[in-house]
Amino acid sequence: MRILVACEESQAVTIELRKLGHEAFSNDLIECSGENPDWHLKIDCFEAVRLNQWDMIIMHPPCTAMTVSGNSTYGLNKDGTWKPKHHKRIASVIWTQELWDLATSVCNKVAMENPVGVLNTMGKFPKAKYIQPWQFGHLEQKKTGLWLHGLKPLKETNNVYDEMMLLPKNVRERLHYLPPGPDRARLRSKTYLGIAKAMAEQWAGKN
Repeated sequence: MRILVACEESQAVTIELRKLGHEAFSNDLIECSGENPDWHLKIDCFEAVRLNQWDMIIMHPPCTAMTVSGNSTYGLNKDGTWKPKHHKRIASVIWTQELWDLATSVCNKVAMENPVGVLNTMGKFPKAKYIQPWQFGHLEQKKTGLWLHGLKPLKETNNVYDEMMLLPKNVRERLHYLPPGPDRARLRSKTYLGIAKAMAEQWAGKN
């Protein structure tokens, strides 16, 4: 299949799809860090979606303004007034809605990944299916939503919850405790290998 993995600089999902023999391409406005530039489309994601007749599109749109962890900055006050950056949340949801609507209008198999946030309360998206890294062999917590069009929910592959719960909270919630810095958002957005493999094998593997 010809598959687009939009908003992915790490190439984690793209590499797993390539292992299965698919013509997969990552896409971002920045250079890829996955060391396979020949598989990377350094263009706007809307342009990438329109570039080919894709058999599948997997998207990881920017989430900073839309996550519940950003409510103190991007949310609403108790009296209903806006937080200083609430307008950026609105703009981010609108942008993501336009990307979703475009992708689902041109492709029969679409998946979008994002942390817990406001997409289903502020946008018109299908109900999200939530997964955790510990369901796929990683000793960490990060509840993540998958919005699906023509694809089945992921099935867990290696549940290590009990083992993970023996770890200190700052270890199993490592990404939450990352210090502020220029790389924090990029590190938090990288796809776990176990989840990337599950996406490739369950959505694009042999039946």
